[in-house]
Amino acid sequence: MEAYRDEYLKWLREPALTEAEKNELEAIAGDERQIEDRFYTELDFGTAGLRGVIGMGTNRMNDYVVRRASAGLAACLLKIEGAKEKGVAVAYDSRRCSERFAEIAARTLAAYGVKVFLYSTLHSVPQLSFTVRHLGCAAGVVITASHNPPEYNGYKVYWSHGGQIGPARAKEILESIKSFGYFGTELMALDEAKQKGLITLIGAEVDEVYYQKTMSVMINPDIVRAQAEKSGEAIVYSPLHGSGLVPVTTILERIGIKNLHVVKEQEQPNGDFPTVKAPNPEDPNAFRLAMELGKKVNAGMLFATDPDADRLGVAVREANGEYRVLSGNQIGCILIYYILSELSEQGRLPPDGFVVKSVVSSSLADAICADFGVDMRHVLTGFRFIAEQIDFAEHYSGGKFIFGFEESYGFLAGGFAHDKDAVLAAMLVCEAATVYASRGKGLIDILNEIYEKYGYFLEKTKSYTLKGKEGLERIAGAMDSLRSDPPETIGDGINVLIREDYSTGVRVNCGCGLNTKIDLPRSNMLRYLLPHDEWLIVRPSGTEPKLKVYMSAFAHGEKAASERLARLEAGVDRLMGELLGM
Repeated sequence: MEAYRDEYLKWLREPALTEAEKNELEAIAGDERQIEDRFYTELDFGTAGLRGVIGMGTNRMNDYVVRRASAGLAACLLKIEGAKEKGVAVAYDSRRCSERFAEIAARTLAAYGVKVFLYSTLHSVPQLSFTVRHLGCAAGVVITASHNPPEYNGYKVYWSHGGQIGPARAKEILESIKSFGYFGTELMALDEAKQKGLITLIGAEVDEVYYQKTMSVMINPDIVRAQAEKSGEAIVYSPLHGSGLVPVTTILERIGIKNLHVVKEQEQPNGDFPTVKAPNPEDPNAFRLAMELGKKVNAGMLFATDPDADRLGVAVREANGEYRVLSGNQIGCILIYYILSELSEQGRLPPDGFVVKSVVSSSLADAICADFGVDMRHVLTGFRFIAEQIDFAEHYSGGKFIFGFEESYGFLAGGFAHDKDAVLAAMLVCEAATVYASRGKGLIDILNEIYEKYGYFLEKTKSYTLKGKEGLERIAGAMDSLRSDPPETIGDGINVLIREDYSTGVRVNCGCGLNTKIDLPRSNMLRYLLPHDEWLIVRPSGTEPKLKVYMSAFAHGEKAASERLARLEAGVDRLMGELLGM
């Protein structure tokens, strides 16, 4: 008998299960594929913690998986002097089961003697990151699956610096988790934990400090307030049924934005996300209702945040009255240009300032920083690497963090939170748009000015999704094939000049065969440097069954850059089709 079926039967016989939980397992008794998918493995605990489909099984998100993870985290903290007293901050978003999972996590941690600071209402990821630092906690937990489809939830772990845990810490916690079974972990009653002082509810005073810190990042607050009073151009915002409603509207109202309209159909938290296919501001379809409302109220700009409010999407009105959804790279570069140019103009650009971006993000950001004499630091994909740079500068190397971003709609400034912050980003985009409006320009005008000055860096990200165990195996096979038989060209004659394998840390010059070292941590990622400053990156998603491909083309003219990007994309599609059998 297969091991996964043994595990299924073990769960089916478990007396701790509720009647509803047993019924769920009994309902799949004749479905071998379902049994295998739910029990053939455990949810992987990595630097993003746990993430998976909600349901019963070892490869699912459920109460028992959350209890086991929390017991493992508690055991790790108990080995660190003072950690149980410093405690863990726990937050949750609007997803299915999020509030229950958060309470279970808190009660489990409390049962093992670890103090917990628990949000009593849904809060965003950046607020949790800030709270960990503000309260001096040893760790933090957010129950969220970010922008995944409705059937997903997750368990994301933060450490004392407010950033997501790194690989070494994740490995340590995973080993601790595996020392516990799925059943029999301790669980303290909520009222008892409160009475013993092991669970403390986080109050509005912490939110207030976060708001004040956020507003302190503004460069031209007086111009924003004066221009908002004068023009009053409408702005539309959608929380996409998530946790962004309260913090985003609070911040925008406080900085003086008057004419703010929230998409009513998407205003209230709802883990079913009924109005969108996926609650992801990276998807232009998520803006459909915002665009409809925008035309009704004559809005110049639209915002959307994902369920845990760490990602921000932006759409701006063009001259023809239609809305254009900006890419994460475009938003990031507009904000870098605004911040650096304004600080430079005011004589406040720090001489030791630095910007951080992931290697998959636009090279346009490098050109802007070079122009202003600002150090650009490159990190692997994952905002925790940006947080590590901030933390390293604070405690060791020095330097003033100015801005960090990823092309996947993650932005950060200030450094008081150590994860991407859609609340702060919404404020900064509003500030930039309002300041430029006071000078008779729109964000599209500024973007075009940036391109004309630095050249047209055009990017595209493609995801090849293959679900289930078989899909993961095909993705792994594709990565293996790229390593064992590396392509010399991409598509129609685009030569690979340099090949980088981040799993080995080796860079190969394809012309002369010279090998050099890549000075970044190991990662399952391949990068290909191509002619004309083009590049291509291939990596499996860390949270979804996808193979992700990032590509970038460059030219001094928009048409030439577009043609080069289209040619590169065609080559990528052909290559991925062969590797994945699609």
